[in-house]
Parts: sequence; structure tokens; C-alpha cells
Amino acid sequence: MSTHPSSAASSNPLETERAHLAESRAALRAMREHTESLDISDVTANWVNAEVLASEMEQRIKALADLAGTPLFFGRLDFHQRVDAEGEHGFRFYIGRRHVHDASGDPMVIDWRAPISQSFYRASKKEPMDVELRRRFGYDGGELTAYEDEHLTDPAEEDTGSALLQREIEKPRVGPMRDIVATIQPEQDEIVRGALGETVCVQGGPGTGKTAVGLHRVAFLLYAHRERLARSGTLVIGPNRSFLRYIEQVLPTLGELEVKQATVDELVGHVELRSTDDARAATVKGDARMAQVLRRAVRAGVTLPTEPVMVVRGSRRWRIPAYELAELVEELLARDMRYGAAGEALPQRIAHLVLVRMEQSGEAPDDRVQNAVARNPAVKAAVKAIWPTVHPAKLVLRLLSDAAFLAEQADGILTPEEQRAILWAKPPRGIRTARWSAADAVLIDEANDLVTRTGSLGHVVLDEAQDLSPMQYRAVGRRCGTGSATVLGDIAQGTTPWATRSWAEALTHLGKPGAHVEELTLGFRVPRQVISYASRLLPAIAPELTEATSIRESAGSLTVRRVVEAELDAAALDACRAALTHEGSTGLIAADDRLPALAAALAAAGLPYVGPGQETSAEVRLTLVPASLAKGLEYDYVVLDEPDAVVTGEPDRRTGLRRLYVALTRAVSGLTVVHARPLPAELG
Repeated sequence: MSTHPSSAASSNPLETERAHLAESRAALRAMREHTESLDISDVTANWVNAEVLASEMEQRIKALADLAGTPLFFGRLDFHQRVDAEGEHGFRFYIGRRHVHDASGDPMVIDWRAPISQSFYRASKKEPMDVELRRRFGYDGGELTAYEDEHLTDPAEEDTGSALLQREIEKPRVGPMRDIVATIQPEQDEIVRGALGETVCVQGGPGTGKTAVGLHRVAFLLYAHRERLARSGTLVIGPNRSFLRYIEQVLPTLGELEVKQATVDELVGHVELRSTDDARAATVKGDARMAQVLRRAVRAGVTLPTEPVMVVRGSRRWRIPAYELAELVEELLARDMRYGAAGEALPQRIAHLVLVRMEQSGEAPDDRVQNAVARNPAVKAAVKAIWPTVHPAKLVLRLLSDAAFLAEQADGILTPEEQRAILWAKPPRGIRTARWSAADAVLIDEANDLVTRTGSLGHVVLDEAQDLSPMQYRAVGRRCGTGSATVLGDIAQGTTPWATRSWAEALTHLGKPGAHVEELTLGFRVPRQVISYASRLLPAIAPELTEATSIRESAGSLTVRRVVEAELDAAALDACRAALTHEGSTGLIAADDRLPALAAALAAAGLPYVGPGQETSAEVRLTLVPASLAKGLEYDYVVLDEPDAVVTGEPDRRTGLRRLYVALTRAVSGLTVVHARPLPAELG
């Protein structure tokens, strides 16, 4: 493998490639201008279709934007030449973020998601996939500066690894998360290009690229199944808004502008959240057994009739005895129907019994008569008494505030101690005054689905899934009940009291028990010294997991410094100043209760900083991060303040050690640990 930087010795090939880049950008501009010039004023039958078409054209124009500083193509494939009667022919394709063609329709850049592009990611000397030459390009901003060639069919060329690939992985990170389209590895590509109907769970250690794999999988599925997913929809679910702001630019850089993003709390946002449960209450509310309690509670108001229904039509009266009505109700209860749908079916079933009697007496009623009977006041009154309307929020309110009602519905499911844990100490007057928690909102969502079926999307990406409760998994699973999902997480990073214990259990709660689990163990982001240091915690927090390894080895990337208590703040600031002398972003991560002191120290020292989720810039490259929000984020340099405070800030030691594991693995280039207290014994 040979790398060719910009120099006189290699100027001709570089100039040729730069010329192709310029021509490709010109072709992309022409494609956009052509789309903008299209007259669509008289091509639709009505104004509704016109609005839809105009919106689609607007999205198309946006997707054809040439993003400044973003390479239009990053690779080239030269396939084996063939010789036939017409002469010698070669096949050459440039691989990039989107398709670009010239005025004749010939491709100048092939979308990375196209089938032929697969060879760029998976071809090797062992399996060249008919590729003779793979060329990678190096960029500085949008300017092409170097190229690197791999002759996959040349046995004499030694495989020394890609310097450009390594450089791209290690490129300083300022601002939001970048795409990894130029650096996707074969094992990642297999997951990215999985079938739409396939639900996959990706267990990945820190820096293995699981989040990027999930986002690129969405982009691939939208490319391969655009029409189908345009109808059914896609969604990316993250742990918090800070995380979603960090990843929100990845899909637009790949030309996908319409993928919605949400947190689980936003997904089930039926009520305003005004309270926080303690760990015990949240754990019980998040337990899958609550689904059984709610199912009972939803049907608790159903009453078997004891009186007949008398339907008057004209001069005739039709009597349906109580035992026949009871049979209808028992049949509906036995079926796996939504409560609301069953309630709508009951008057039609009663009306059908009336019509049978009409036909037996010689009448010939039709569907209009059945609908009229179903709306008869006597039938409506009977249905209201037998099958009362259920309001999900009111039902959960009663369940959490009425001890007798909860005891009746949870009998044999929750212990008396568990029931007491979730009962509100002071029952609210009503829905508006209730202090709902995030776990309560999930219960309301479950109750809502028991009444009315939740709509399903075509594909859902669920990131940082290890922190979800079983009831939250159920809430997400409802959103992809007839679709598929990509589940991303790391059991070792689970920091909630109800954190996932096994992916098999989690996938069952999600409603996808047949999904397969892929494990990514090769890291690209975290330096080898850092991931090795953090992995000392694995025997205590997740002994069943394979330790992640890293392809990167940066000299001097790990520093552990002990100071006296009085100098801790100053030492943390000194470490930040040292990190800021390097290019890229710096994150100061600390236990949540340490943030006020560090914020004051930063302000006094005149060191500007932003909070997690806020975008850094060339002027402000330091982020002050509470350990509770560090998950999923990454910084070129990390200063970790007082590890023992991170551990003891959690309700139990195992959770605290998992929180520390997360904090230790946020660094891309360097980690400095500053501490006054002794380090946790598990670090060795």
C-alpha cells in the first residue's frame, strides 16, 4: 500500500483526481439547477397533489446541496479489465456520499449505499471481489490533498494498513458527530446493509462505532427501500436531547433529511413530567409485570349484564336476554382485541342478534338497519354500562393513588411492598394537578395501547438501549410492531437501576425475540491505552462481555495525576489548559455534584466553556460535562475529575463503576485523570 501526499512527485495523479472532483461538483450543481428549473405548476390534478409534489421537490433540492468542506467522494474502485472483440475495457467508479451524474446520465460519483460500493468496504487481498485497485482520498476541508492505493491482486504488495483511514479516524472533533461513511469496516458494513425486515441488536464496547453504524443503517435502508419507508416512516431514539443534538447532522450529510429523532420521554409524552421517582418506585413501574396489572385495570370496569336489552323499532319490540349479552361480552374478553375496538364491536354484535330475530320473523333487514340498531338508545345505554370508556391517564392516576384498586389489580403480580413503593403518598385532585414522572408516562402509554393500537413505523433505531426498563422497551416495540429495529448498546455502560441484564431478555420485551445479536469488539475511537485502562472495570461490571480492543495506539494518551484536595480544582483546570493546546475538542467530565465548583473555577479563570449538546467552535472548544450525561458523547481530549466522586455519586457501587467506565471511554486522543481521593480499587 502506498500513500501519495500533495507533492511535485505525485502532482499529475492528484491533479487528475482534483479535476474529477471539480467536474463532479459542477455536475452536482447542474443537477440541482435542473431540479430548481422544473415547472411543476400544471402537472397535478389538484392543489393537494401540487403541495405534496412541491414539498418533495423542495426536499430533492436540499438533498442535492454541495456541503462545503465535505468531500464529495472519498474512494475509487478499479475493477479487473476484460478483453473482448472490441478491445480492452476497464471499470472505474468513484464512491461518495451521494450519486452524481453528468449531462449524459453517466455516473461521476456512485452513492456509497449502491450495491457496487460494497466492494469498497469489504474487498481484501484474501477476497478482492474482482477489485484490482482501491484508492482512498485524503482531504483538508473540501480540498483533495492525498491519495492511497491498495493493489488487491498484487501478491508482492504488503498490507501495512491504511494511513489515510487511520488519519480520518483520528481527525480532531469539533462540533457535532460526523459520519463514518469513509471509514466503515467490513464487520460494520455487514450490519449496515442488513435486510429491512431484519431486527438486529448491536452490542459494542466504547469506540466501536455502534451509534454510527445504526445511523448509516437508516441511511442505507432509506436508499434501498425509499418508497416503502416514505409511507411507514423511520425514527431514531436517543437517551436525551444533548445526545440527539450531537448526532443530528450525520444523516443530513448523507442526504437524508426526513428522519425524525426523539427521546423515549418524548415518544410517550402524553402528560407533562413534573416529578422524579426514587430508584425503587421507578424500578417497579418499569417492570414488565406492570403490563399485566394495566391489562387487568383496563378491563376492571367491564360488567356482565344482568338485565335484557329491549330494542323498539316501529311497532315491534326485540328482546335480547341477559345471558346472550353475557356470552357476547365473555367472547370479546377472551379475544386479544384492543379495549376500544372491542367496545366499538359490542353494539354491532348486539345489533346482529336483533337482525337475526328480524329475519326469523320474516323481515329482510340490511346493513343500514344493523347500524341504526347499533345506535339505538337502549343499545347505547347497555354498552355504556357493560363496557365503559377508559381514559388511559385517569386509569393510571387511579391505579397509583387508590390503594384498594391497585391491590385488586396487582393481586398475585406485585408484592404488597412493591405496591406501596409505587403508590403516591398524596393523591392528586386530578390529571392536571398530578405530578407525573417519566415512568408514569410509560404506564399511560401502555394503557393507551391497550385501548387503542399504537401505529407502527417501518424502522426504528434505538440507541443506548441498555438503560431502558422493560416497560420502555415495550413502548419502543409498539412503534415498530410491524416494522424492524436496530438496537444499539453496551451492557457494561448500563447505569440505571433497571439496566438491561441480557439482550435476549431486552429483545423479548421489545417484541423481537427472534432478532440476532452482533458484537463489535474492535475499537476505532478510543486509544488502546485508554480502553485497556477502562477495561479493568469489566470483571466488576460486566464479566460476561468480551473486552474491546483498539486499532489505535497513541503515545502518551493516558495520564493519571494525584493531587491534594485543596488543589483539585486548579489541577483540573491546568489539565484542561494543556488539552486545549492541542487541536480539537476537550471535555471536562465530573460527578454531577462537582459541577458547580468546577463551573465557578472555570469562570474565575476566564476559561470559556459550553454544556453537553451545545456546539463547540474554534473559539470555545471546552465542554463541561456531568458524568450522568457523558454517555454517547466523545471528545478529542478528556479531563476526568475525581473518579471516586463519580462512583459514589450513584445509588450503588456497581452502577457507579459503570458510570466511571462511561466517563473513562469518551476520549479520542488523550485522557487525563485528576484525583485527590484514592482511585477505586477495581482500577488496580
